[in-house]
Amino acid sequence: MTTTPIRTVPPTGKPAHRDGNVLRWLGAYSASAVGDNVYYLALSWAVIQSGSPTQAGVVMAVSAVPRALLMLGGGVVADRFGPRRVVIGSDAVRCVAVFAVAALLLVASPGVWLLAGLGFVFGAVDALFMPAMGALPARITGRHQLARVQGMRGLVIRLANVVGAPIGGLGVALGGSAAAFGIAGLLFAVSLPLLLSVRIGKLPTDEGEGGRTAWRELGDGLRYIRRHRTLAPLMVVVALADLGFVGPLNIGLTLLADERGWGASGVGLVLAGFGAGAGGSALLLTVRGWLPRAGLVASGTCVAGAVGIGAVAYVPSLPLTAAMALLAGLLVGLTGALSAALAQTESDPAYVGRVTAVTGLVSLGVAPLTYPLTGWAVGVWGTAPVFTASAATCVLAGVYGLCSRGLRAAELPTAPPRM
Repeated sequence: MTTTPIRTVPPTGKPAHRDGNVLRWLGAYSASAVGDNVYYLALSWAVIQSGSPTQAGVVMAVSAVPRALLMLGGGVVADRFGPRRVVIGSDAVRCVAVFAVAALLLVASPGVWLLAGLGFVFGAVDALFMPAMGALPARITGRHQLARVQGMRGLVIRLANVVGAPIGGLGVALGGSAAAFGIAGLLFAVSLPLLLSVRIGKLPTDEGEGGRTAWRELGDGLRYIRRHRTLAPLMVVVALADLGFVGPLNIGLTLLADERGWGASGVGLVLAGFGAGAGGSALLLTVRGWLPRAGLVASGTCVAGAVGIGAVAYVPSLPLTAAMALLAGLLVGLTGALSAALAQTESDPAYVGRVTAVTGLVSLGVAPLTYPLTGWAVGVWGTAPVFTASAATCVLAGVYGLCSRGLRAAELPTAPPRM
């Protein structure tokens, strides 16, 4: 494997959480992540008000499909033209599209078709935005700080999930869907100047590769991952872990709560356990900035976290279920954070966008396809066997990682010695 030379931003000698350049990126990411949560709540509410719950599901699918289909292409675009210009352009389009729909809703009732169009545009632009946003950390800080950056990113995701929906709900309560869309657009607008102020390193490929088609570059990226001794098994671990984790968390847990009579408050308590555990793992990585034997730890915590996932369906009480959920969130969250950090540090800088796109495709495109399968399986066999099968999938992911010499030996880079 050859490494493409990169001209990095001037080193500050500061850890990521004290580096203004990283913090500007983190601020932009935070505003965008909260805006995403507000946007999706506003979209689903607007469709239900204009149509039916079935139409709401269709519109959300219309938003998800182009994102899944175009995600790999978004990684190619980020690597070819540079993630900064791609993320700024796509964020601007998202901002304008959401503001336009908010304005239309103030003066008319355009119907479900307009909202479906917004969902399609937003999903397609997201396919550009997400790989580019994920590729930026490798350009704005040293490799030894990328684990800390991923920890900070994990904290932002948890915060956005907690505050996004209430902010969107407040907007709907005060001014309907138009106000909620307006808040989402405002948050996207806040992220733009922060992104414009971020300084990044530059690659020769940022100006495009003459004579090479996008398909050729996509193929090059996939072959690069397939031949890489660490990235290839890492992608398998991430895929299997997501397939085993997201179904029980998003669908199985609701069905389990209904089966045991816990109600919405019970679902909320168990989800809070998952979130607190995942937030704890992100905080650990943020504070420490490095863990030894990262590949081994990521695989091992995946196996251990599977125990918590399986136990959720078997422990007798709600408090114990929440405790198992916290354990699973902590361990599987650490797997996710370390996997993201390894994907960044192990990638040749010229391929970071495509590597990010592959992981995003698995998490956001493939894993959600397990939702209907999980619901069907629970209806046929019950919650306990389904949670057991999901835990077994996570165990398989971790065991595969432990059996891979390249991933098992993978290390996060340490800080260079001070002169």
